[in-house]
Amino acid sequence: MDSVFTVDVEDWYHILDIPSAPKMSEWASAAPHVEKDFIKLLDLISEKNVPVTCFFLGWIAERFPHLVKEAAARGHEIASHGYSHRLVYEMTEDEFYHDAVKSKNIIEDIAGRPVLGYRSAGFSITEDTPWYFENLIKAGYKYDSSVFPGPRGHGGLKSDRYGPYLVKGRAGNIIEFPITLAKFLSRRICFFGGGYLRLFPYPLIKSMGRRVLSEGRPVIFYVHPREVNPGHPRLEMNYKRRFKSYVNLKTTESKVSKILEDFRVITFERYIKKHKEMLEG
Repeated sequence: MDSVFTVDVEDWYHILDIPSAPKMSEWASAAPHVEKDFIKLLDLISEKNVPVTCFFLGWIAERFPHLVKEAAARGHEIASHGYSHRLVYEMTEDEFYHDAVKSKNIIEDIAGRPVLGYRSAGFSITEDTPWYFENLIKAGYKYDSSVFPGPRGHGGLKSDRYGPYLVKGRAGNIIEFPITLAKFLSRRICFFGGGYLRLFPYPLIKSMGRRVLSEGRPVIFYVHPREVNPGHPRLEMNYKRRFKSYVNLKTTESKVSKILEDFRVITFERYIKKHKEMLEG
């Protein structure tokens, strides 16, 4: 069974919902680390000779277009992470639509290829954003990977659909790939990205991944460039958020390497082509 490995391409200061994070108007003056961190991550992935999906923040793509071109040149899928890294439930419907379109257009112009996929900042779809999918369809996206089917700090969407599914809209359809949760001790938990991936020991991550695959679902892995750089700058935040943001950064590189060895990884674009009948049936 195939899995999908993804990278949310943003910088060290793009941590959501904390007072110390710089405003968008201040991003250009913050010392960038995304160039060296993303290249380090790409080099690690290249060692395993596998394709991954890179969700570029539109602002990052605009400022560092060579990173988009480098990822594309290495055979990776280029997708959109929105432009301004705002939580969906804090935007109006119109703001969200224009942000999604702006990011798509910028990234497509740089990559020279269609952008099919979208991932929201913080997986921030909730019951308060019922217009979300319709606007992605209207913006021209073919798939999304933003639903966190359980409670979390930035919302989460209560759902009993844990594998990929088709969302039918008025203007067309879009495929949703929810963030992967696995059942553990009567609860459904994410083991496969961000702080979750860094917190749990790799044997448990691998075991839970195998369980997900045995249920006929792909495992959706996700990391950020900053996570392979334990020395990146820190933002001030409370203990709980600091733990979530910075726990076990030194383990990310080895875990990514093991994942790419132990799981059959492809891009979302290839997954859709390979499993078209199942996804659209």
